[in-house]
Parts: sequence; C-alpha cells; structure tokens
Amino acid sequence: MSDNTHLFHIRFATKQDLPAVYQLIKELALFENEPQEPTNSLKDFVADGTGDEPRYRVIIAEKEKEILGIALYYLGYSTWKGNMMYLDDLVVKEDYRRSGIGQLLFKALIAAAKEHGVNQLRWHVLNWNKSAIEFYKKFEASIDNEWITCKIEKEKLYLL
Repeated sequence: MSDNTHLFHIRFATKQDLPAVYQLIKELALFENEPQEPTNSLKDFVADGTGDEPRYRVIIAEKEKEILGIALYYLGYSTWKGNMMYLDDLVVKEDYRRSGIGQLLFKALIAAAKEHGVNQLRWHVLNWNKSAIEFYKKFEASIDNEWITCKIEKEKLYLL
C-alpha cells in the first residue's frame, strides 16, 4: 500500500464538526455490535464539547472537508499516576481503515498528551478487536488483562 497519509489533514474539531463526529461515534457503536448503547443526544454532545470548559476534545482527520476519523479524549486524574488523559474513542470510517489515518490520529493524540503534560494515556479496547490490539501494540502500549471495567448506567444510578 502506498503512503496516502499526506492526503489527510489533522486538526482539532470545532463546534461545527461535532454533528459529523457524533455520527462516527454511532458508526463505532455499530462496529462494536452495540447500536443501542449511544444514548447521549446530539444536543448534549455538542454542549458538553463546547463552551468555556469543554468536557472533551476531539482530534479529527479530514480529506477535502470530509471527516474520516476522530480521536476523542478528556483529561482526568489517577491517584497512582497523577494527571492522565483518557482516549474514549478512536474511530476511522470503514472505507478508510488501513489507510494510515488511525496512526496519524494516535500520533496527534500522543502529541496532545505531551502538551498537557500527562503522566499516562489510558483507554479501553474490546478483547475481540484483535486488529485494534495489534495497532496499539505498535505504540508499545501495555494491554492489561487483569482489570475489569465496571459501570453503573444512568437508569440504575438514579435509583441508588
């Protein structure tokens, strides 16, 4: 495969980009066989990603003004590691996978992590997503098989 990475532009998303970002997140849910899981409204998604203190940031890859991939992250804190960055979603449109976009986005994410001065970049990957696991290993990521993700969903949270 030839190197097409020069054809893609990497930048931070603006408010106008967020509806297209939202659609990519829905595409990811389909890929992960969980189309019903995204329950956040577009309105809330846009509100949470804009304003004086956005809850998240998005790095996008585009070609001719079409968004082809995203890396959505937010800053957090680890009692063990201190300042950290959490990658919530790394998504590339299906037709553009294996084109170098994921690598460009992940390198931009690493640059953002360095800019923020974090001590750790953290994310989750599904255990069946072997291609993603191999992708992350190329960046010398440690894959932890010991920790289990736990969560309480909104409908149960407000019953407690």
